[in-house]
Amino acid sequence: MSTNPDPASPLPVPDYGVPADQALSRARDFARAMTRRRSVREFSDRPVPDGVLAEALRAAASAPSGANVQPWRFVVVTDPGLKRRLRAAAEAEERVFYERRAPEEWLAALAPLGTDASKPFLETAPAVIVVFEVHRGPRTPRPYYVKESVGIAVGFLLAALHHAGLATLTHTPSPMRFLNELLDRPAEERGYLIIPVGYPADGAGVPDLARKPLSEVVVWR
Repeated sequence: MSTNPDPASPLPVPDYGVPADQALSRARDFARAMTRRRSVREFSDRPVPDGVLAEALRAAASAPSGANVQPWRFVVVTDPGLKRRLRAAAEAEERVFYERRAPEEWLAALAPLGTDASKPFLETAPAVIVVFEVHRGPRTPRPYYVKESVGIAVGFLLAALHHAGLATLTHTPSPMRFLNELLDRPAEERGYLIIPVGYPADGAGVPDLARKPLSEVVVWR
């Protein structure tokens, strides 16, 4: 939240501190680093320092949000027993999804990824970050643009974790109502995303997929 006692008197814009002649090289370096990020499903048991997670979450919490309400909550799960229960609950939803809920077109789109209802990464990853949207409730003001705001924060989080040398995966079992009871969260919080975090296991692989070229996703006018 802002520490400015008088919102009508704006604070000065922070010094971005990047000389103009370095802007392109810095942008290129960041793009190259981010294009090396891949979703990982096989994690080693190497622990992740709490301090690294905390700094990545600090970056996520600095994201812009509608009316600066900051409608997000991050629950960091490292307890082995709780991760085991999280996996069991998520897999129960996923079995129903793969067997009954998912349309054939969706299953066909997932086929190249080789995914199924088994989600061992929820237990093997040393840390799992569960992201919640925070909606209006007894203790929270009315938020604006919740999904958009939380999505931006998650983007910050994934970039920060990747920058720290950590692998991640975005997992979205549907529905996610089980997360509230499992993690003791109030009704105004709604599950948004589950992010296993850690280091890739020895021999871990990723699907041979290609990104769309910039010319296909960007329009200049």
